Amino acid sequence: MATSTPLFERAVSAPPVPAGLPLVIALTGFTDAGNAVSRLVDYFRDDLEPTPLVVFSNDVLLDYRARRPLVSFDQDHLTDYRPPRLELSLAHDALGQPFVLLAGYEPDFAWDAFSQAVIELSHSLGIASITWVHAIPMPVPHTRPIGTTVSGTRAELTAAHSVWKPHTQVPATVGHLLEYRFAQEGARVAGFVLLIPHYLGDTEYPAATLAALDSVTVATGLVFAGDDLREENRDYLAKVEDQVGGNEELGRMLRGLEERYDAYMAGSTLATPIIHAGDLPSADELAAELERFLASRPTGDDEKRGS
Repeated sequence: MATSTPLFERAVSAPPVPAGLPLVIALTGFTDAGNAVSRLVDYFRDDLEPTPLVVFSNDVLLDYRARRPLVSFDQDHLTDYRPPRLELSLAHDALGQPFVLLAGYEPDFAWDAFSQAVIELSHSLGIASITWVHAIPMPVPHTRPIGTTVSGTRAELTAAHSVWKPHTQVPATVGHLLEYRFAQEGARVAGFVLLIPHYLGDTEYPAATLAALDSVTVATGLVFAGDDLREENRDYLAKVEDQVGGNEELGRMLRGLEERYDAYMAGSTLATPIIHAGDLPSADELAAELERFLASRPTGDDEKRGS
């Protein structure tokens, strides 16, 4: 349906942005194993307090019935209405280094117009590089470092951090489209796919967000303080180990995943641990009980929320 609503509005009090900054993209969408990107967006917004430069229009880009906004109800009246946000902002890392951040929901509509708008805004800001992160479930054990596979135009990052290079077709996200369009223009763009243990994919897995921050650091040199996430991850892993340690069959299944991971890594020459999905059998049979066992138990945050 045609609309006269503009795709975005520039913030009235937007600060000046120096040229040559990296653009970091974190968009929640089709898949977000371990809630890696959702927590990444929360971290950027809560800890870094970015200043909006551009606010994109929900009325143009958002399917409200698919992702309904939240309202707050207090006994007999409504007290708050909180729609999703999609913003281009200026942020600073733990050392005060500035960068441009595109964070929020993945648009439901107008992908081509949105991508073109982001590219044009990047040109106007003199963006030097583009980095985006997303996460998918993979048959890998949680007892090994989270691996990544890297795409884009930065060959040095792909050579150092990527091993999974399939010839395949996958459902696209708007992040893929942005990477594709930026690459067509010869921009320095890198997309990191986090390979998350599939039996933890439906939980809030703090290590996934830490891996996302590490990927951004590798590509941009930005530095992030993730102390709270690391502490949360230690508590999370302790609970998982308690659950696995109390069930012999689950332990055997996990060891099977570890053996296959280690067998692959023994022949790897990469600087960082990455797993090649094509060299592993499906974990659906190996870890089905483990997946059900872990997914049926709420995390500490879920217990506090009662959800």
